[in-house]
Amino acid sequence: MTTFHLRNMRPEDREEVARLIYHSTNRYYQSIGRDKIFKGDELSAAVFFDVYERLDPGQGIVAVDNESGQIVGSCFVHPRETHVSLGIMNAHPDYFGRGVARAILNRIIELAKAQPTGFSLSGISSPYAELVKHLCPELVEAQHKPVRLVSSCFNLDSYSLYTRAGFVPFCTFQDMYLSVPQGGLTVEPPPGVSVREGVEEDVKKMQELELAVSGISRVNDYQYFLKNEDGLWHVSVIDSPDGGLDGFLVSCRAEACNMLGPGVARTEQQAAALIHAELNQHPGRSPVFLVPVTCKQLVQQLYAWGAKNCELHVAQVYGYALKIRGVVMPTFLPESG
Repeated sequence: MTTFHLRNMRPEDREEVARLIYHSTNRYYQSIGRDKIFKGDELSAAVFFDVYERLDPGQGIVAVDNESGQIVGSCFVHPRETHVSLGIMNAHPDYFGRGVARAILNRIIELAKAQPTGFSLSGISSPYAELVKHLCPELVEAQHKPVRLVSSCFNLDSYSLYTRAGFVPFCTFQDMYLSVPQGGLTVEPPPGVSVREGVEEDVKKMQELELAVSGISRVNDYQYFLKNEDGLWHVSVIDSPDGGLDGFLVSCRAEACNMLGPGVARTEQQAAALIHAELNQHPGRSPVFLVPVTCKQLVQQLYAWGAKNCELHVAQVYGYALKIRGVVMPTFLPESG
């Protein structure tokens, strides 16, 4: 059997990793009778490499065939203050069943175990800091960072890979999409919720809100989205009466990943208002967004607007995860876990 070795991604891997993502992902969905996920040029998937390389240079892992030197597996690794996120995982179709994904996953778990959380609540407003200490003492007491990801419920091989490694599901999402008319949505947003465009000064407020809702923090991500130096992102927020935020939602306009997320909100109505605002950033397109299956009011509102289901995903964690106190809307670029 052909052997392989693991190493960190390099800038020169960009096109080869993009082709691997494009072809292996499309091959899987076609094998189960679904349409291709990536419909553009095969290098359109390079946006995954570009975004992760900007956020976490050289953190990704590739598996390389010892004889040919071909990259036969890849995964992006996204360390945050509170956890490590595992980005899109791919194995070359010719190497399915040869342990490529398992080897990469084990390497990432080892990396996470070597990282103390190092998370400090200093600088976090007192009410939020006390809430986090009360609800999730593991966050400040853990010996190492948990690993988080969102995986497809359709792909049982992938699901089994993670659960066999010790990951535990903690939230299920339905993937929905909505075709936005060229002139924008014709339906009205939820009444009584004021949404505005996010600004760079919102970073700390976004951090405090996400800590309170789901117990995670990723300041570099918030800064990256709000600066929007590569022109892919838009952020909407909802102000809170206490001076913080009650919700935020990001969206990505990349050809290979036109999605809403990541985002969090305290209530389902606020989540609906954020989704409405971000959908209007994508006229003529059909963005995908993930919402918790347990949010009945939100799901029914989205159906009423014309949204349809396309898949199911489950959030999984190796380690601990705070019980969600609100609405979380994850995405896959960068993986928000």
